Amino acid sequence: MTDHSAILYSFRRCPYAMRARLALASAGIKCELREILLRDKPEEMLAASPKGTVPVLIAEGEVIDESLDIMLWSLKRHDPEAWLDVPNEAFALIERSDTEFKTALDRYKYATRYEDADRETEREKAAVFLRDLDQRLSENAFLFGETRTIADMATVTFVRQYANVDRAWFDTQDWPHLLRWLEEFLASERFAKIMVKHPVWQSGTKGIDFP
Repeated sequence: MTDHSAILYSFRRCPYAMRARLALASAGIKCELREILLRDKPEEMLAASPKGTVPVLIAEGEVIDESLDIMLWSLKRHDPEAWLDVPNEAFALIERSDTEFKTALDRYKYATRYEDADRETEREKAAVFLRDLDQRLSENAFLFGETRTIADMATVTFVRQYANVDRAWFDTQDWPHLLRWLEEFLASERFAKIMVKHPVWQSGTKGIDFP
């Protein structure tokens, strides 16, 4: 699918931006990717979305500045891999990832930013969710069956972020199915393609064609 007028403001390493790019790529929706620096956000992006977070998709006269909304917008237009063919429980799992897990992850990774955060306590709070994922993945290749869905792709970038805080520790934990699932994603061509490095976008120039 093509919408040459679509613009995506993105930051390569942001897990929210990653999952938006994953969905746009799966849906085959072409857009102009504008790679930004979080410390120097372009005025054009802030004019479209004053909250100043990535990703921001501008398409069909809409400004969509929540990553899950970008995923849903993309997949509702074209879903060749049937990522949306999931029970309602999948969205409850994503909600848990985006709230309970992400809150603990932030307080674990950035513990020094929070006066009341204990790094190991927050790591353990987040690990409760990961053990639940490991249990699910002990029964199927992916979170909701034998094919990947939006549940996998909306959560895996945050699991990657958690793992990278202390990869040596992460790899020693008793969640073999989670490790397999994460490593398959990290080794995939899909991940490699959405993680290609691009120069920072400059105002007045054309961004990168994506995907």
